[in-house]
Amino acid sequence: MNWSQARAIALGAAPAWPVAEVPLSMAYGCRLARPLRALVAVPGVDVSAMDGYAVAGEGPWRVVGRVLAGGQAHAEVLKPGCAVEIATGAPVPEGATAVLPYEKATVEDGGTRLLRGVVEEGRHIRRRGEDVGLDEEVLVAGTTVTPAVLGLAAALGHDALAVHRRPEVTVVVTGDEVVEAGLPEPGRVRDAIGPFLPGLVAWAGGVLGPAVRLPDGAAPLCAALHEGHPTSEGNDLGKAAARPVEIVVVCGASSKGPADHLRGVLAEVGAEVLVDGVAVRPGHPQLLARLPDGRLVVGLPGNPFAALAAALTLLVPLIKGERYEPGERVTLAETAGHPGHSRGLAHHRDTRLVPVRRSGTGAVPVGHDRPGSLWGAALADALAVIPPGWNGEPVELLDLPV
Repeated sequence: MNWSQARAIALGAAPAWPVAEVPLSMAYGCRLARPLRALVAVPGVDVSAMDGYAVAGEGPWRVVGRVLAGGQAHAEVLKPGCAVEIATGAPVPEGATAVLPYEKATVEDGGTRLLRGVVEEGRHIRRRGEDVGLDEEVLVAGTTVTPAVLGLAAALGHDALAVHRRPEVTVVVTGDEVVEAGLPEPGRVRDAIGPFLPGLVAWAGGVLGPAVRLPDGAAPLCAALHEGHPTSEGNDLGKAAARPVEIVVVCGASSKGPADHLRGVLAEVGAEVLVDGVAVRPGHPQLLARLPDGRLVVGLPGNPFAALAAALTLLVPLIKGERYEPGERVTLAETAGHPGHSRGLAHHRDTRLVPVRRSGTGAVPVGHDRPGSLWGAALADALAVIPPGWNGEPVELLDLPV
């Protein structure tokens, strides 16, 4: 299967994530399920935009009171020739025609009379609903909830938001040779995939659950894909599976070697395989399947850069769903490391995903792109999608998580 077909299948497999009413503290990163409307007008009443004096009519004005933000409003209609001292954000008395800032006012007689001051009618008064009207729609459904959106929602009177719940992702790391910490002994390797997945999942819009680590073998992997079955090493996969996990990412075990059991296990549990290998370098032994209970399984290769390439091909579109948009198209620049440039990067049969950095004229390959190394990806800000037989035309860029 070619790379474009695999990405399209991942997008098509992305379910409509359920809608939930959640507190503002839990809504960050989700998408609005309904338009955001103002439950209150902003401002809620006419308020002062400056520290100074709310005045009525022409001066000079006699100071008859004081109004502070959050305090009691001035009880009486302000008559012409009268003023109240006022703070920014405090409600403007009925009858006030303008606010005269402190720096433009001259006060005499112990503050009882303003002798001079030039005002423009309506100046420095923010009228009720001037920023946002009551019940006004300010954001459309589908908007991603950012910190600014959370602040806006609170200002408009919301304590909770109806959002599309972010997909939950469980990561299963397989392999007897994989170690979590320290210097690996001969024949073993540090896990480089588990550490990059939390950032990638969060960047794509998912929620990552605790990682599960399994030894090689079909039985532990089969237990991990069955609800209610603990793993052979005491990790409580039953609890993990009982949560509303929609996506399971299996790191390693997706190829066809003697220790790669994912395909056999998927067949045993009755999964529907949607993608079984992709004509892409690196990352061709990747797969996507749907379990009988509806959960989706993404199989990533064991080599770190190959796993990242596969995650951007299948996992990211799956998490983003309808929010996913193809990347920008740019021209790759000539580089000394790639003479003849484009022709040297293309493969005759497979798509290549090449680490690049954007430049003023397009993008430049950074090199260090072997399947087992993340060096090139760490230097890059995107992967260039180079189709088979590419001849130098603009290529799509896949953003790397930041």
